[in-house]
Amino acid sequence: MPRAARAGLAGTRDDALLVRLNAAPVEGAPNAELIEVLSDALGVAKRAVSITAGERSRRKTVLVRGVTANEIAQKIK
Repeated sequence: MPRAARAGLAGTRDDALLVRLNAAPVEGAPNAELIEVLSDALGVAKRAVSITAGERSRRKTVLVRGVTANEIAQKIK
């Protein structure tokens, strides 16, 4: 959700994690903010989070190294 009042996790919808972002949708700013928000929420370094698909789309696929899917599920609840 670009241009949100506050950046952060916003729940899930249809097996996708919703993330609110403050950044204007120009020049990769939302992608950088997405990586920052996810790394903070999951307790991993920014370098452990990468966008693997959808860099120019609202719907993205993200790879997070150093945590399991179960650990991620626990942290986003």
